[in-house]
Amino acid sequence: MMPTLEENVSLRPYNTFGLDVRARYFARFASADELRALLQLPQVQAAEKLILGGGSNLLFTQDFAGVVLKNEIRGLEIISEDGDAQTALVRAGAGESWHGLVEYTLDQQLSGIENLSLIPGTVGAAPLQNIGAYGAELRDTFDHLEAVEIATGEGRVFSAGECGFGYRESVFKNVLKSQFVVTAVVLRLHRQARPNLQYGAIADTLAELGIEGEPTPQDVSRAVVHIRRSKLPDPAEIGNAGSFFKNPEISQARFDHLKSQYPDLPGYPVPGGVKVPAGWLIERAGWKGLRRGPGEGTHGVHARQALVLVNHGGATGSEVRQLAEEIISSVRQQFGIDLHPEVNIL
Repeated sequence: MMPTLEENVSLRPYNTFGLDVRARYFARFASADELRALLQLPQVQAAEKLILGGGSNLLFTQDFAGVVLKNEIRGLEIISEDGDAQTALVRAGAGESWHGLVEYTLDQQLSGIENLSLIPGTVGAAPLQNIGAYGAELRDTFDHLEAVEIATGEGRVFSAGECGFGYRESVFKNVLKSQFVVTAVVLRLHRQARPNLQYGAIADTLAELGIEGEPTPQDVSRAVVHIRRSKLPDPAEIGNAGSFFKNPEISQARFDHLKSQYPDLPGYPVPGGVKVPAGWLIERAGWKGLRRGPGEGTHGVHARQALVLVNHGGATGSEVRQLAEEIISSVRQQFGIDLHPEVNIL
């Protein structure tokens, strides 16, 4: 059955900032074949294309003049087991919710992505920016992905090496940007629990929840969900896209210099330098809890987490972008550090 191509569709239900912009054309696809059929339509071939998952990493600053293709490919399954290595390959359709995949793997007694619990968005978006949180990244468990080339409609499989994963980075954000649509992701997960507790807040939260001894993957997931819900606003209640900025990486020398000025500056060693929390920089620059706009404010910086920009209601994407630019300028002036958005701005 041929998917329907709609015209002049509001994207407000499809972006977690809750911004009421419109798409010239809009269609959903639930399989690779449906995607290929859409890509053959003249209106689609001639237009700029935006592949939409959960809309949790987007800031629309204007109407979209092209075609929005919403990925709704479903399916969760274990496709192979390696008894010797105690691992299993799990295949997930790109339109599945990421947290739904985490819950599925825990139900199957598999571990490896529990630290990534409650990250918003869909499975297909996960490899595009190598999602990560609480001491883990997608690439830690990634095996391969399946994709369709937009120009030809041909299928292709990408290995981890071919994805070029970096910090919130992949080839799909640079050299292969807008050239492929992810249709499925395959992860290699463990049958024997290997809890990752290197992120300090997890151990503290496990203790707070009364979990003693060796925690299970389910315990770690509970702790991460608890942390995220205590710090990050629910997009169903207040418009946001989670962490708006990447945590910057600076040289050890630069970090040491700043540490002498700001003794409470946190830092985490990474290859070639130190990662500094963007939220700390933004809060220290005085932006945390700021509200802009008429009345009590239409947009601003979240009161509990300075890394999150929010739409309280009635804001435009341009206003949120302007606020982000002012924050970037302020942090650069005070700390000499450039912040870069993690959110895609359109």
